[in-house]
Amino acid sequence: MTPAAKDPARLAVTDRASPLAGHYRVAAAIRAFEQMLLDEFARGRVAGTTHTCVGQEIAAVALTAALDRDRDCVFSNHRGHGHFLAYCGEVYRLLAEILGRPDGVCGGRGGSQHLHLRNFYSNGVLGGTVGNAVGVALAEKQKRSGAVTCVWLGDGTFGEGLVYEAMNMASLWRLPVVFAIEANGIAQTTPTGAQLAGSIAARCAAVDIPVAEVSGADVAETLAAASSAVDAARADARPQALVSHAIRLGPHSKGDDTRPPEVLRAAWANDPVARLRQQIGNAAEEIDRDVAQLMRAALAAALAGVGDP
Repeated sequence: MTPAAKDPARLAVTDRASPLAGHYRVAAAIRAFEQMLLDEFARGRVAGTTHTCVGQEIAAVALTAALDRDRDCVFSNHRGHGHFLAYCGEVYRLLAEILGRPDGVCGGRGGSQHLHLRNFYSNGVLGGTVGNAVGVALAEKQKRSGAVTCVWLGDGTFGEGLVYEAMNMASLWRLPVVFAIEANGIAQTTPTGAQLAGSIAARCAAVDIPVAEVSGADVAETLAAASSAVDAARADARPQALVSHAIRLGPHSKGDDTRPPEVLRAAWANDPVARLRQQIGNAAEEIDRDVAQLMRAALAAALAGVGDP
């Protein structure tokens, strides 16, 4: 098999210096990938379960762009496709993994939730990666590598005791960790207000972790806050928290959305990817065509059985 056949679809990722159009390309690709997965699940081509990040793309793009991919470590969760694509751009290898193909990122064995590539790790256990991330941050500090560890968690994760234990240890031991908190307004089917007392920011402050909050709908704002958090964690060897408020527009998993239609309509009216597209202007049309072609190439290759023995 030729290298081109083995990897027919890859996305160019962004960094702090990338233009806004580059960030839009990644956000649009994440959106298109997630919608493709939901479509293919409905057609019976995706087995098991899959959790999409529709509506939460901006934080994935901006925070990942703020990291140093050569040394920083990323711990994701069950809703991690956007984090993964923003990290490495491996569109085909992620799709192949979810479809169980041997040329998937983990040989088709990890599926949607269990991904590993270079310094990227994900796990489907709610809050489970937080302890691992803090342990890796401790190891990197002892090695004097200068690496920052970023760990993604949601507002629903704040019901897990491990999260508080890990945050306490990270603060006590002054570890270079960024707690990237996606406050999407709902924990599976339970609204945040019905299961979380107080505020996430106050909970971080309780263990002396500086916290910044962003809307999660603006790339420039989120990138600036993320860059400050990453730089502070690296320079001061002290944990930081970044809370991104972005409503999840898609279902918890596949089609199990229990929110009233009027709530969903209001959320879609403030779609952050659509807002970013407006900022790009006419250039968005060509980007959208390129992204659509990228997804078609990835899907065609996967369905053709590229990499099958």
